[in-house]
Amino acid sequence: MWENARQYTRSYAIAFVFMGLVAASTAASAWIMKDVINEVFINRDQQMIYLISAAVLVIFTVKGAATFGQTVILSRVGNAIVADCQRRLFGRVLEQDLAFHDRTPLGELVTRMQHNTSAARSVIDMIVVTLGRDVLTIVGLLSVMVIQDPLLSAFALLIMPPAVLGVSLLVKRVRKHAKSQFVSTARILSVVQETALGVRIVKAFGAEPRMGQSMNVAVSEVEKQANKIASLTARTSPLMETLGGFAVAGVILYGGFSVVQRGQDPGAFFAFITALLLAYDPAKRLARLHINLNNSLVGVRLMYELIDDVPVLKDVPGAIELEVSRGEIRFDDVHFSYGESTALKGLTLTAKAGQTTALVGASGAGKSTLFSLIERFYDPQQGRISIDGQDITQVTLVSLRAQIAFVTQDTFLFDGSLRDNISVGRPEASEAEIVQAAKDANAHDFILAQPGGYDGPVGEGGGNLSGGQRQRIAIARAMLRNAPILLLDEATSALDAESEAKVQSALLRLMKGRTTLVIAHRLATVRDADQLHVMDAGRRIESGTHDSLYAEDGIYRRLCDLQFRDNRKPSEA
Repeated sequence: MWENARQYTRSYAIAFVFMGLVAASTAASAWIMKDVINEVFINRDQQMIYLISAAVLVIFTVKGAATFGQTVILSRVGNAIVADCQRRLFGRVLEQDLAFHDRTPLGELVTRMQHNTSAARSVIDMIVVTLGRDVLTIVGLLSVMVIQDPLLSAFALLIMPPAVLGVSLLVKRVRKHAKSQFVSTARILSVVQETALGVRIVKAFGAEPRMGQSMNVAVSEVEKQANKIASLTARTSPLMETLGGFAVAGVILYGGFSVVQRGQDPGAFFAFITALLLAYDPAKRLARLHINLNNSLVGVRLMYELIDDVPVLKDVPGAIELEVSRGEIRFDDVHFSYGESTALKGLTLTAKAGQTTALVGASGAGKSTLFSLIERFYDPQQGRISIDGQDITQVTLVSLRAQIAFVTQDTFLFDGSLRDNISVGRPEASEAEIVQAAKDANAHDFILAQPGGYDGPVGEGGGNLSGGQRQRIAIARAMLRNAPILLLDEATSALDAESEAKVQSALLRLMKGRTTLVIAHRLATVRDADQLHVMDAGRRIESGTHDSLYAEDGIYRRLCDLQFRDNRKPSEA
């Protein structure tokens, strides 16, 4: 409230003026009942008929115009608040490290972006409207009531203490069910996401019943919690209706007796009754306010949990810009674990400047973890990683990653044009540089064959392209980056033989003079590397060239014999 109130003070002030006019016109519509009864029905004053009719017309015209102004202003402020919260949330998500994304389901992030930001708007709207419209309206109507009959007003207000007590008992239960509803809503989005991204696996393995069951469980839980919240919220109605009935019945009994037996002013009595009945709806909204607020505040708390979640991995105070003169990468006694799972155990190795260093070994040996640590997606628990002698934890993340081009085995493309996806490597690149990068990656020809050429859409996740085409776009992206350090994680694995030969020659040109680390399962692609490191269970167990390692008759030779023997013709085995 405080941070948004400061930003939208002027808009809120105007909205409060409009809400004040709504409250004043509502109170005036009750006040004028005195003259309607006394002047029209009792005194039968024809002149007053015209004046009162004109006054009623003015009152309701002002009320309608003020309601319109209030609604428009609060809607614009509310939309601005939602947009601002979404920007802040997404900005925080972009700042988070990979550990945050590993532990946070995508469905939960989407829910926070949509549900929680809307909850923030709902909370502010409820508070502002309640303070500005309902409270002012009740104050105005109570003023009419007190002026007409102070004693009767005190009697009518006796319903307030039991109403407040009854509502308070419901609040804690609403808060618990609202939290459960959020968790289940996030699960619904997660199931939808899994089904959409893995639809081929779902279809191929007949997993539709399993996904349907997961969705049914999540939807049923949301429905269950929503019904409980609706039931708890609805309990305010019978409470207020019953207490209101007692109040109105008591007022009619006492007031009617006063008019009939004691000769009091009937106009004042009708003005009082009108004010009491008009106060009923805003009073009922006030009674539900605490419950509705706590329902929405669950989402607001979850939103601020994310906004206030400071990333663990960030620039250290006084971080400097990384300066790459040669590009030598060194690991010194590096230990790293994913929770309880150990990935690297005292790893020490060097990727020499301007040379190609290959990492080979079985899956789970720690090769991809090594890449993640170089990019500083994670920090090691122990040890030091340096580039040209500079500890990468002491340099800025932006300058570190600007010096690295990365091609992964699982190619990811953004939902945009082919040009957009290539230019991610260097957004300021010229059209000629983008085209040249595509040519070097053997992508130019198939790009021109696409509808729209370089402006053609790749589709969500690159769905409009084949696996080999997506890989070549990713290679073009890395080429365009023109960074001194190149990380290749099976960069040619998705290519056919002809395309691979062309891309390999392009990669050789790209790798020349750069420090290149290559993860390879197909050993034939790295036989010419300057240095090979064989990894097993998070350790470097062999190092050398292809010829020297093959001559040692160790793990590398056994890997080579397995692969090359399996690739021979049966007659050659």
